Amino acid sequence: MLARLTFFFTFAFNAWVASLGLISPAIAGVVIDGTRVVYPGQKREVSINVHNNGETPSLVQVWLDAGNPQSKPGEDKVPFLLTPPLFRLDPTKGQSLRLFYTQEPLPVDRESLFWLNVLDIPPRAPADTDKPNKLEFAFKHRIKVFFRPDNLPGTAADAPAQLTWKLVAKDGQTALEVTNPTPYHVSFAQVTAIVGGGALNLKADMVGPFASRTFGLPKQDVEPAGLLRVDYSFINDYGGIAEATFKVPTAR
Repeated sequence: MLARLTFFFTFAFNAWVASLGLISPAIAGVVIDGTRVVYPGQKREVSINVHNNGETPSLVQVWLDAGNPQSKPGEDKVPFLLTPPLFRLDPTKGQSLRLFYTQEPLPVDRESLFWLNVLDIPPRAPADTDKPNKLEFAFKHRIKVFFRPDNLPGTAADAPAQLTWKLVAKDGQTALEVTNPTPYHVSFAQVTAIVGGGALNLKADMVGPFASRTFGLPKQDVEPAGLLRVDYSFINDYGGIAEATFKVPTAR
């Protein structure tokens, strides 16, 4: 029997593959231009381009979700329309997706975060009598969509430099807490805490507007007052990586 793993399998499969760091544009034929989408509040629509860099046609399904990576098309209520939702994409060809804000209320004092899903379903391979059992995978790309209201103070580019960091006790262990006083999301590429005992690399992903996040330290024999500085790199609107440093103020 031919084992064909397509839409219903792809959610669990991609969660597992992503956890191993294996999802990349080289695996699937369909790729997205850019690593994030910024939707300015004054825009009527924004365009998102996808391309098929593979050698076979693909069936592509696209949708937005509000934060649940396991959601299926239409499950999450989001204030956007995305068209076309389903299309065939031939090799070396591209498709422009049109994203419309439906004007349903969103916070006006900060960014809102949604996620774009692009599911690449390859064609069914011809039957091979020598290999009757085959696995055919559908791959899903998932990137952030930031809705950015008009007239927010400051800029997204300046937000990372305004973060503050400190060591805190959480669940009986020492952790690194970051506070974001700005209306913008800040996505991290790498975070390194410089403490009395050396440099500690943390697994940190993102901090939202006007929010705080705590990230566990790779070792726990760190004094809460032992933080000297935090070196961190972040991802900008264009997918590039920039760097910043937070130095703990010295007591006077």
